[in-house]
Amino acid sequence: MNLHEYQAKNLLNQYGLQTPSGAVAGDAAAAMAAASAIKSNAYMVKAQIHAGGRGKAGGVKLVKSVAEVEATAKALLGKHLITYQNAPDGQMVSQVLVEETLPIARELYLSMLVDRTLERIVVVASSAGGMDIEEIAATQPDKILQEVCDPLNGLVDFQARNLAFNLKVEQVAEFTKLLKGLYKLFKENDLSLLEINPLIVTTDGKLVALDCKMSVDDNALYRQKSLAEQRDWSQEDTKEAAAHEAGINYIALDGNIGCMVNGAGLAMATMDLIKLHGGVPANFLDVGGGASVEMIAKAFKIILADSKVKAILVNIFGGIMRCDIVAAGIISAVKEVGMTIPVIVRLEGTNVDLGKQMLRESGLNIISAENLTDAAKQAVKTVA
Repeated sequence: MNLHEYQAKNLLNQYGLQTPSGAVAGDAAAAMAAASAIKSNAYMVKAQIHAGGRGKAGGVKLVKSVAEVEATAKALLGKHLITYQNAPDGQMVSQVLVEETLPIARELYLSMLVDRTLERIVVVASSAGGMDIEEIAATQPDKILQEVCDPLNGLVDFQARNLAFNLKVEQVAEFTKLLKGLYKLFKENDLSLLEINPLIVTTDGKLVALDCKMSVDDNALYRQKSLAEQRDWSQEDTKEAAAHEAGINYIALDGNIGCMVNGAGLAMATMDLIKLHGGVPANFLDVGGGASVEMIAKAFKIILADSKVKAILVNIFGGIMRCDIVAAGIISAVKEVGMTIPVIVRLEGTNVDLGKQMLRESGLNIISAENLTDAAKQAVKTVA
């Protein structure tokens, strides 16, 4: 789960880390009021979307007056902002962050992430702040500094001082305190990514997080309820939001063959077989072990919300639930949804023969496959 920039900065403030003064606004009048409350000679107006590259896409503006803040907010709010990270559709701007400007002496890059190969939290830093870190890593790898944190000891002082010395940061004690605060924040909030770009050194020697990005591990949201409540579903795929509400594991993809499967491993195998036989899956969808009539109907509706879907492959293993009950659920759901596209069904497990017979005799546009390979071939054939 991603946080908006203003949400991430609020969290930084809770851990005593400094950010620019500002406020979030949902309309132009509120943006103007936020600017009026800030003592600054100029203002930053930032579109709040879950994507990087906002500046290059026109989503971050430097303005000189309160009137310009209002005009800029009007131009951004309600707009689909398209960046290199969310193209081609972009994301709706429903909020803007209005902030003070600060005198900048230096810009640094600082992030923490989970390195899955090392199974450690890694601190990444660079003197090339304010720039695309991927570009720096490719063209000037010597500017990328790393410190690997021990799971027991965490980030220790000498590691923070080492980064400060190599970055030529004079405020060593303040930098060490900031880094240890970030590590505490990262651990306590189950983050998978924390990125500050840039971390600035002001002309009076303060360290301030000018821009911040945070991602929370979805698997830990059950114990991060206050963060989970801040989730902005308007920034995510509407189908994925509907699936979350229904308790279905769903991820939208780019293909035209919808997939409905019970079990994550079986779902991955199903998508692999579709690709193997020349097709492209439209989604990952796991209805879980129950696969009730209501759940199957909801799953069909979510898949059909994708206009690109031309056929649906249902791959259900009847272990916990008998295949005849699953077949009855599929038939009922197809009738309820009013399905017009082909549905290819592969059943396996208890009462599989009875389940296949029910599908054949349903009179609906349901194709009963002999096995998973046959189901994948049939699905690809129907959309060819």
